[in-house]
Amino acid sequence: MRTLDPTTEGGAHALQRLETELMGWLTTVNPDGQPQSSPVWFVWRGGEIVIYSHIRAPRNANIEGNLHVSFNLNTDLGGDDVVTMEGKARIDLSLPPCSEDADFQGRYAAAIDGYGWTTEWHAATYPVAIVVTPTRWRL
Repeated sequence: MRTLDPTTEGGAHALQRLETELMGWLTTVNPDGQPQSSPVWFVWRGGEIVIYSHIRAPRNANIEGNLHVSFNLNTDLGGDDVVTMEGKARIDLSLPPCSEDADFQGRYAAAIDGYGWTTEWHAATYPVAIVVTPTRWRL
């Protein structure tokens, strides 16, 4: 399916998970064609996934070379409850730093504090805003 329909049971459930789960998996493709999957913090906003990436993460260069990515949430223990998406990613320099992103801070401030990080350190270390626009969903 191309879009999530919140009026369907599957679409509503997927949206609820996107709005509440703390970890997702982003898969990019390196220049040699090798897929690379990484756990990421994310925010679902305006029909897109927003990720603040580490300054030296290989995924940043991977996206600059190949915008095709996939994103998924963990399944349940039985391998069910699938939420996976294919999309196109871009580095978005127009977004504010994660320290000024109210949605991101509302979701991850406790985790940042739990790691003993400051908001400023986190913003300086994870300054690359990646936005993923879905092109296809599998639920």
